[in-house]
Amino acid sequence: MTTYMAKPDEVDKKWYVVDAEGKTLGRLASRIATVLRGKHKPEYTPHVDTGDFVIVVNSEKVTLTGNKWDQKIHYKHSQYPGGLKTKTYGELREKNPQEIIRHAVDGMVPNNKLGKKMMKKLKIYAGPDHPHQAQKPEELEV
Repeated sequence: MTTYMAKPDEVDKKWYVVDAEGKTLGRLASRIATVLRGKHKPEYTPHVDTGDFVIVVNSEKVTLTGNKWDQKIHYKHSQYPGGLKTKTYGELREKNPQEIIRHAVDGMVPNNKLGKKMMKKLKIYAGPDHPHQAQKPEELEV
């Protein structure tokens, strides 16, 4: 008996929508990363993008435990000397709340070309509306 290996053109991609309101960041990000990678499917293959599309709404209402809004720091570097920029997660939530979830999920997918391809299937919106109604997304329970 041989092991089944999915081929990229055989993969059926679905769309899921997640409401981040009141959800803890780490638990939400790990569930999203699982769906993006395709590990929730029986035909999961490590070297093939078998994952689904994920739409996250209400990203500005995600929660962090403890004092992380004031103490946790988000680092960004321009790759030039002296190009390090730091912000607390509270400042980041006011300026760009989508980046909080994107950064958390990005650390949970592979750090290679396949991971970049998976991250393109993640759509994050600060408010409750999204422009993907035509894809008929299903609700994803977190």
